[in-house]
Amino acid sequence: MVALAGSAMLGLAFASVPLYELFCRVTGFGGTTQVATAAPGRVLERTVRVRFDASRDANLPWKFEPLQREVTVRLGEEKLVFYRATNVSQRPIVGTSTYNVLPDISGQWFNKIQCFCFTEQLLMPGQSIEMPVVFFVDPDMAKERRYDGISTITLSYTFFEARTDKARELLSRLTAPADSKRGG
Repeated sequence: MVALAGSAMLGLAFASVPLYELFCRVTGFGGTTQVATAAPGRVLERTVRVRFDASRDANLPWKFEPLQREVTVRLGEEKLVFYRATNVSQRPIVGTSTYNVLPDISGQWFNKIQCFCFTEQLLMPGQSIEMPVVFFVDPDMAKERRYDGISTITLSYTFFEARTDKARELLSRLTAPADSKRGG
C-alpha cells in the first residue's frame, strides 16, 4: 500500500509541472503571457506603455538587451520589437529564455505572435543575433473596468544556458572531428 501511494505521489509530481504550465498559460497567472497566431484586427484608442527588460543567468557569458526600452501601443495593435544577444565567450553556447510580464494580471491580456522564447538559440563565439518579438495587448482588456489602472506592462526575459538533450546534440555535432561528420 505504501509503495502504491509513493508511486502515485511520484506520478502526480511529474504531472503537476505540465498542469501548472497549462494553468498559467490559460489564466495568465504569474505573468505568463498568451500565444496567438495574429492580432485581433480590432484596434482601440486606449494605449498602454510596454517596457522591455533583459537579464541573464550569471553563468551565461552573453550580453543580452532590448533594442527598444519601451513602446506605446494601442490595445489590439500588433507591435514588433527586437532583443539582441551576443556570445562574449570563446565557445559555442545554446541559450534558452524564460519570460513573464508585470503586473502579473496583465499576462492574460498580453499575446505573443512571434517570440525567440519558443526556441533555443545557438550563438557561436562573438556572434550577435537580433531576435524579434511580435505582440499585442488584447483589446478585450478595455471591457474589464478593474484593469483601467494598468497603464504600463513590463515584458521581461531571462536567458540561461540550455542543458537539454537537443542542445547537447547540437553542440556535439559542432565539435565533432571532421571525419566523424562525414561518417568515416
